[in-house]
Amino acid sequence: MRKLSVIAALVLCYPALLLSALWPAPVLFGLIATASYAAEYALPRFARGFADMLGKVHVGLTLRFAVRETAALLLVARTAGPDSAWFVALAVGVFGVHAVRAVQAGLAGRLRSTLSRMPVTTRNLDVSALRIPKMPPRFLGNAGGTRFLYLDALPVLGAAFGAATAALGAGLALVLGVAGAVALVPYVRRARPLTDKARVMEVVGAQVKAYEPEVILYFSGATAAAYQARMWLPVLERIDRRAVVVLRERGMARHLEPTSLPMLCIPSAADLMSFHELYSAKLCLYVSNVGRNVHMLRIPTLRSAFLNHGDSDKEASFNPFSRVYDEVWVAGPAGRDRYRKARVGVRDECIHEVGRPQLEGISTRGPGLPYRTVLYAPTWEGWNDDLMHSSLITMGPRIVRALLDHEPPLRIIYKPHPLTGHRDKSATRAHRRIVAMIEAAELATSKARHPSSRSGGTRVRHLVVTGREPHLYDCFNQCDLMITDISSVVADFLASEKPYAVTNVAGMPEAAFHERYPSTEAGVLLDADLAGLGAFLDGEDTLARARVKLRAYLLGPDYPDPLTRFNAAVERAFSDS
Repeated sequence: MRKLSVIAALVLCYPALLLSALWPAPVLFGLIATASYAAEYALPRFARGFADMLGKVHVGLTLRFAVRETAALLLVARTAGPDSAWFVALAVGVFGVHAVRAVQAGLAGRLRSTLSRMPVTTRNLDVSALRIPKMPPRFLGNAGGTRFLYLDALPVLGAAFGAATAALGAGLALVLGVAGAVALVPYVRRARPLTDKARVMEVVGAQVKAYEPEVILYFSGATAAAYQARMWLPVLERIDRRAVVVLRERGMARHLEPTSLPMLCIPSAADLMSFHELYSAKLCLYVSNVGRNVHMLRIPTLRSAFLNHGDSDKEASFNPFSRVYDEVWVAGPAGRDRYRKARVGVRDECIHEVGRPQLEGISTRGPGLPYRTVLYAPTWEGWNDDLMHSSLITMGPRIVRALLDHEPPLRIIYKPHPLTGHRDKSATRAHRRIVAMIEAAELATSKARHPSSRSGGTRVRHLVVTGREPHLYDCFNQCDLMITDISSVVADFLASEKPYAVTNVAGMPEAAFHERYPSTEAGVLLDADLAGLGAFLDGEDTLARARVKLRAYLLGPDYPDPLTRFNAAVERAFSDS
């Protein structure tokens, strides 16, 4: 509804501006102009798709602002006459603002280009010798100059108060624009030395050499996949060797949680392979199978180990690509068995069981009453149909509807996979349906609260989790039961020993399903008709012992603890290198 309101306001404002200017009706013009600015401000926030479409059909932001300025000129021409000195001053001022905006956009673009061409960027390393300038305020540093366009509000709204006010507004906008452009010049000058590639590499290299990294965590991928590296940062902070994080995509560090580990972003393959200061490391850990891994794999002095970003029954956990690594690290015996059964060329002696240190802190007790909490955590749709395990499209809305309608009431935590909709937009549509259902349920309960809530009682507060917080493992601690798909979420959830249900998206027979996906053996199977959902929610828990046994198979023994086992694996890799 909000999206349609913004679009309607934008579409109607511009013809209304021209009509009110030609009429002329200055007061009405001022009101409509104010509404048009509000619509422009709201458009990218509530209707980005429509804003992008307008740009594609050449009705972009600059043109829309020019139309509003033209309407202001028409209004002044109609009220003061085209021969008025105020009209000429207004015209010069308006065009001057656009000229200044072009200068500002050029300077901001030059600054961003300089910073983006740095051969290496860092975090948690002292590179103060480079004197990297801070980015200017967003208003000044906007490379598109879109924020500068809003300076025209001074002459446009001033036109509603008379020709003199409009001209004075144009003069003030021009002065502010010139001041903003001039303020950018020092930033651009301070950034100029960063174009000296040899100098930048020398300074960063000296800091890395002084740190003497021993272990590298390597990551390349889309920002939506940053969770794959994020989950390993706290673990590497606690091992006995000095670790460094190497990234390949600019800006990726912003998507990783705060850490004490040094980070390097080296986009160029040639720069990476010639960055000899990393050669002091003996072990490189990989969290995903991507093409850019080959650049680090080409460094002969580094022993490579594939960590993955979670143990699951998905094909990604026994990918044939894994045989390029010296070692493959899995959580427990189940990981070893997956590779053995798949026969993808990974030798058994190259597989090492290291546990899942991330799972420390997961509670085996749920919050319980007054409302039991159910976590629905569907996976994404996979790279192709053969890897499609997501219930979101075919079952998701029906699962959430059943949970919302359940009596006694349940609390729902809905946490979709970060890559949801990456391949199939119908997953995005299903996700939006679920969010709308949960929001509607929240609204309904807030409007018709139970009488007990007025005397200090509680009411169901569902939770939709689409960002980093709360973390998946926090969601584990907040729930009593979980419904999910074939993914590493199943294995990780077993650390809680709580009941879980897994969706049978492919409609396989139960025995064949459990045989192919061993992580589901201690869970309830949900077919497309959701026939087992009621028993799962209300029936007796008969699988508690099976979950304890399966936990050891998937995650390894409790003793020694996973961090100790992981640290021992690092030390063994050093002794073997």
